[in-house]
Amino acid sequence: MSKFLDRFRYFKQKGETVADGHGQLLETNRDWEDGYRQRWQHDKIVRSTHGVNCTGSCSWKIYVKNGLVTWETQQTDYPRTRPDMPNHEPRGCPRGASYSWYLYSANRLKYPLMRKRLMKMWREAKKLHRDPVEAWASIIEDADKAKSFKQARGRGGFVRSSWQEVNELIAASNVYTVKTYGPDRVAGFSPIPAMSMVSYASGARYLSLIGGTCLSFYDWYCDLPPASPQTWGEQTDVPESADWYNSSYIIAWGSNVPQTRTPDAHFFTEVRYKGTKTVAVTPDYAEIAKLCDLWLAPKQGTDAAMALAMGHVMLREFHLDNPRQYFTDYVRRYTDMPMLVMLEERDGYYAAGRMLRAADLVDSLGQENNPEWKTVAINSNGEMVAPNGSIGFRWGEKGKWNLEQRDGTTGAETELQLSLLGSQDEIADVGFPYFGGEGSEYFNHVALDNVLLHKLPVKRLQLADGSTALVTTVYDLTMANYGLERGLNDENCAASYDDTKAYTPAWAEQITGVPRAQIIRIAREFADNADKTHGRSMIIVGAGLNHWYHLDMNYRGLINMLVFCGCVGQSGGGWAHYVGQEKLRPQTGWQPLAFALDWQRPARHMNSTSYFYNHSSQWRYETVTAEELLSPMADKSRYSGHLIDFNVRAERMGWLPSAPQLGTNPLYIAREAEKAGMTPVDYTVKSLKEGSIRFAAEQPENGKNHPRNLFIWRSNLLGSSGKGHEYMLKYLLGTEHGIQGLDLGKQGGVKPEEVEWRDNGLDGKLDLVVTLDFRLSSTCLYSDIVLPTATWYEKDDMNTSDMHPFIHPLSAAVDPAWESKSDWEIYKGIAKKFSEVCVGHLGKETDVVTLPIQHDSAAELAQPLDVKDWKKGECDLIPGKTAPHIMTVERDYPATYERFTSIGPLMEKIGNGGKGIAWNTQSEMDLLRKLNYTKADGPAKGQPMLNTAIDAAEMILTLAPETNGQVAVKAWAALSEFTGRDHTHLATNKEEEKIRFRDIQAQPRKIISSPTWSGLEDEHVSYNAGYTNVHELIPWRTLSGRQQLYQDHQWMRDFGESLLVYRPPIDTRSVKAVMGRKSNGNPEKALNFLTPHQKWGIHSTYSDNLLMLTLSRGGPIVWMSETDAKELGIEDNDWIEVFNSNGALTARAVVSQRVPAGMTMMYHAQERIVNLPGSEITQQRGGIHNSVTRITPKPTHMIGGYAQLAYGFNYYGTVGSNRDEFVVVRKMKNINWLDGEGNDQVQESVK
Repeated sequence: MSKFLDRFRYFKQKGETVADGHGQLLETNRDWEDGYRQRWQHDKIVRSTHGVNCTGSCSWKIYVKNGLVTWETQQTDYPRTRPDMPNHEPRGCPRGASYSWYLYSANRLKYPLMRKRLMKMWREAKKLHRDPVEAWASIIEDADKAKSFKQARGRGGFVRSSWQEVNELIAASNVYTVKTYGPDRVAGFSPIPAMSMVSYASGARYLSLIGGTCLSFYDWYCDLPPASPQTWGEQTDVPESADWYNSSYIIAWGSNVPQTRTPDAHFFTEVRYKGTKTVAVTPDYAEIAKLCDLWLAPKQGTDAAMALAMGHVMLREFHLDNPRQYFTDYVRRYTDMPMLVMLEERDGYYAAGRMLRAADLVDSLGQENNPEWKTVAINSNGEMVAPNGSIGFRWGEKGKWNLEQRDGTTGAETELQLSLLGSQDEIADVGFPYFGGEGSEYFNHVALDNVLLHKLPVKRLQLADGSTALVTTVYDLTMANYGLERGLNDENCAASYDDTKAYTPAWAEQITGVPRAQIIRIAREFADNADKTHGRSMIIVGAGLNHWYHLDMNYRGLINMLVFCGCVGQSGGGWAHYVGQEKLRPQTGWQPLAFALDWQRPARHMNSTSYFYNHSSQWRYETVTAEELLSPMADKSRYSGHLIDFNVRAERMGWLPSAPQLGTNPLYIAREAEKAGMTPVDYTVKSLKEGSIRFAAEQPENGKNHPRNLFIWRSNLLGSSGKGHEYMLKYLLGTEHGIQGLDLGKQGGVKPEEVEWRDNGLDGKLDLVVTLDFRLSSTCLYSDIVLPTATWYEKDDMNTSDMHPFIHPLSAAVDPAWESKSDWEIYKGIAKKFSEVCVGHLGKETDVVTLPIQHDSAAELAQPLDVKDWKKGECDLIPGKTAPHIMTVERDYPATYERFTSIGPLMEKIGNGGKGIAWNTQSEMDLLRKLNYTKADGPAKGQPMLNTAIDAAEMILTLAPETNGQVAVKAWAALSEFTGRDHTHLATNKEEEKIRFRDIQAQPRKIISSPTWSGLEDEHVSYNAGYTNVHELIPWRTLSGRQQLYQDHQWMRDFGESLLVYRPPIDTRSVKAVMGRKSNGNPEKALNFLTPHQKWGIHSTYSDNLLMLTLSRGGPIVWMSETDAKELGIEDNDWIEVFNSNGALTARAVVSQRVPAGMTMMYHAQERIVNLPGSEITQQRGGIHNSVTRITPKPTHMIGGYAQLAYGFNYYGTVGSNRDEFVVVRKMKNINWLDGEGNDQVQESVK
C-alpha cells in the first residue's frame, strides 16, 4: 500500500500471525524511524558554555544542523591534571543539558518589544517634535502620560517594535536625563561578569562613557561575605574544587555541594576513597548529608554559636593544654594575635579599644612614614617593635611590606610574643559584650550578663602624649572571649565543657540543639587532622550561612577555626566559600574595557543594597533600630537615628558611594564654578559646607534626586535578586503591588534624622526601564522596552570560575535567531544613536564625580584613629580624607560611539593595574593595534578598534596578567617593589605565553599565576587562596598585614563585633501585624523563611524550561515540615499562601520530614510566570520569593576609609540578607487563576 493509505483505519494489510495469534508480521512503512536517526545528525560541533551564574563554567559541545542548534553534550578535553589528581571533566548538569530548548521555544524573545501605551505616545510625540529629545520630554514631563504607561508595567501590553525605533527612544531618554538631571540618574544593573564578561562590559562601557552609574551585584545578592574583606582585605578568594582532593578532613557547612555545585561534586565523592572524613552541617536533611560520614543539624541561624564552641575546644586542647608547635608558629607569624590593643576605662572595668600604633609611642618607634598605621607588638626579648607587613609599610615606602619576621625599624629578625601572661604588669577586668541572652520565641537563648567581665594580663605603657595606657594582645583577648580559664580565677570562664558559660559546647548545645559530644568530637578531629597534615582541613561554606543579617559572625566563626588550626593558605585546607561565580580571573584586563578606563577615570559605581534600600523606599518601613544592634558598652548617644542615617553619614564621610551623588546635576557644577572663578572641586567643597549643595541621599523623594533610567541585562532583577520586590513595584515602577504593612509615618516608628521625611512617598521614580534578555522573564514583564539578546550559543564571549583554573569561550555556533543581537551589538547600536541624538543638547562637558575612599589605594589610610564627621563640625571637609574624593571627568558626548568602539589613550598614558599595583601597557597596546587594527579617522584615530565582541575579548586577554605571560611578569615585578622580595619567578616560565580567543575556542586554557590573586596556578599545587601569603610572605591587605581577627574600627567596637560573638537572628517584626488580619478561616502560623538555591534551575534560568518543569512539580513550591503542616491542616501539594507585612506569595506545599519544624523553604527564583494563582491577601497574582522580604542594612558594613575596611566595587558594603525573615503560612481556600476562564476552584478548608 501507499504511505498515504497506511494512515487510514480501514485500509490495513493483514499480516501473517505467529505464536498462536499473539504476534503478527506486517510490512509497514518505517520511514518514521528516520526522524529519530536524523535527530542526532549534525553538520558541525562548536565549543560554547552557559553564561549563567552557577560557578560551573562547563565547556559544552554544541551540535549544529542546517544552521540550527539540535542538542548539546559535555566537552571532555580540559587540560589534564597531574597524575595523582582526578581530572576536571566531565563537567555539566541536567539544567545545562536542557539549554538548547530555549533557542526555539515559545519563551524566546524574537523582536524588540515596547509597551503599547508608550509606543503610541512616542509616535504621536514624534509627529509633533522633530527632535527626539523634545519628543521624550513632552511625554515624561506630562504627569498623566507618564503615569499612564508606568501603571501598565507588569500587565502585558507589549507590541513589536523595530531596532531603529527602540534605539532612538532609549537614546532620547538618556540624553534628556543627562541634560536635565545628570548622568548619575542613568543606571544599569547586570551581575557576575565572569559568566560572560564581554556581555557585561558592553552595557557597563556604554554607561561609563556617558557618566551613568554601574550598580554592584555581589553584595546585593548577599554572595559577598563581609568577613573576607574584614579578615583578609580580599573580596573573596577560594580554592578551586580540585583542591578538595588534597584535603583529609572536610566540613560542608551550609553548602549543598551535589545540588548547587554539581559539576564539581565528583571531587567531593572521590576524595572519600582516599579516607578523607566528610561532615555535613545543615539544618535540613539536604543532599550533601547523604555524601557525608556525619550530619550535624544546628537550628538555622545559630551557626556562629556552634563555631564558637568548636573554637573553644580547639583553643583549649591544642593551644593551651597541649600546645602544638605548628599552630603556635602559624598564629604568631600569619595573624594579628601578637599585636597589642589599648584598653579604655569604663565604669569599674576596661574595654578593648583600638590597636596600639607606633605613633602612640615616644618617637614613634623610629617610624617616620605612616606611624599611625603601623601596629605594635612585644618581641621575645620584651622589646616594643613595629613588625614588617602592617599597612603603614605598604604606602609611602618600599621593601618592608612583607611577612618576614623582622623589626620594621632596625630590620633585625624578631619573634613576637603571643601572650602577656607571665610577663604582665597587672591583671585587669575587661568587659566583653554578650548577645546570646537576647530572648526570642523562635530561637533559644542562654541568659548571662550582657557584659561579661574577664581577667586579662596587661602591661602599662607610657604614651607619646605623656599619659599611660594598659595594653594586652589580641591572643589574650581571644582566649578570654572564648571563655578559656588560664589560671586567673576568671568566674566567667569555663572549668569544663559542661559549664553553661559563653562559649562552651554545653552553652552551644542549648542554642543550636546539637549535642555537645558531637561538637567536641568534630572540633577535636578537625584540629588533630590539621596538626598532623599541617593544615589540610577544609570548610566548604555557602549561602546557608551567608544570607543571614549577622552573616559576618557566622563566617568569622568558621574562619577563626581555620586560623587556629593553620589551614588558610595551605593546599587541601582553608575556607572554601562558593556563592556566585565571582572569580573574574582576567579582571585587570577586563576593567578598562568594562568601565571605559581607557578613555576616562574614574567610573561611577554604586553599591546596590544601599541604592535599592533608598530608592525603592524600603527605609520608610524599617523596624530595626541601631540602638538594638549596639554593644551594651557603647555610648548610645553617638548612634541615634534610623539605619538610613548611617548610610548617609557613610556617604558624606567618603565610606560608601552615592547615586545619584549630589542634589544638583553634576554637569552644572563646573559651569557654576567657572562663573564663581573657582575650580569645580573647590566650588563643590564650599557649597557642601554651606549647604547650598547637599548629598542626594538626604532628599531622596524631592522629585530630582532619584534614578530615572534603568538598564537591566544578563539579569532577572525583578524575578530573582530583587529583595523587597513589592516595594520596587510601588516606588520604582509605580505599578500594582502587594505591600501589607504601614510606613513609619503611619505606624509611628523612628524617622530619619539625616534624611528628609515626606508623608507621601514618591511612586514610579523610574521613567524608563530597558531589559535585555533571550526569554520573557518577570523583569521583562515589568519593563518598558525589551530587547532580544543572543543566547549563549549565538554570541562570542568568555567565561571563568573560582571552581577551576581555566578560561574558555562562549561561541556563536549559529547566528542570533530572528532579530536578536548580542549584548555587544545592542549597546553599540544604542551608543551610535546616542551620539547622534545628543548633538545640540550635549557636547564636551565637565562632569563632577564623587568617589569613595578606595581600598587598595594610599587613600585607605585616610582615617586612622577615630570617626569624625565634617558636617557635625568634628573636622574639616577634606576630599579623599574626611569626605569622598571630588574629581572631574571630561566627557565628549558626540564621540560616545567612537570611544565605545576603540581602545582609548589612557592605557598608554597611565597604564593598567589592580589591587594596588600598576604597570606599563605600551607593548600590549602595540600588539592590539596589530590584532584589532586601528581607527582610520575621527576622535579615536589611530587607536585599536573594538568593533566586535572578539575584539573586546582580545583586549581583555592581551591586557590581563592571567592570560599574557609578559604582563604577569611585569605585575609580579611591580609587587616585588612593595615587598622587597622577588616574586617574578612565579611567572617567568610562562613569560612567552599569550592566550588568544581562538586558542580557547580550540581548548580551555589554564590561566597564569598573577599577583592580583592569592593562590598559584601551578602544575605542582592546586589553586588555594592565601597560598602566596603563607609561602611567599606577601602580606594580607589588612591593617596588620596579617589575618585580622580583631576589628578595631570604632564602629566595629561600638556595635560589639571587634571580636567574634554570637548574635541571634534579628527580629524583622513583619508577621504580628498581619497575623489573622485577613483570615480565610484556616489556621495560620509564623515560620522562618529560607530561600536556598534550587535543583531545577540556576537562579531563575531554567525555571520556565519545559524539561525542568517536567522533572519537577511544574511551578512554585514551598517546603515545610510534617509537624507544621499537620498543625495547619496542610497536605502535600495543597495550595498555600505565604505572607507578611512585605507582601504575599502563593505556591504548592511540599510536606517533608527532611525539614525541621519552625522553618519553611522556598527555593529561590521560581518565576511568577508559570502556574501561579492569585493571592487571597493581595487579590493579585501571587508574588515571588522576594515578595515577602525587605532589605535591612547593617551599619558595620558601611565602614570605609580604614585599611581593609574601605570601599571597592563589590568588595565591601551593605549586603542584601533575607534569612532572618518570618512569614505567616496558611492553606488557601479560594484558588483564583485570574484568567476569567472558569478554572477557579475551592480548596477544602481545614477541619
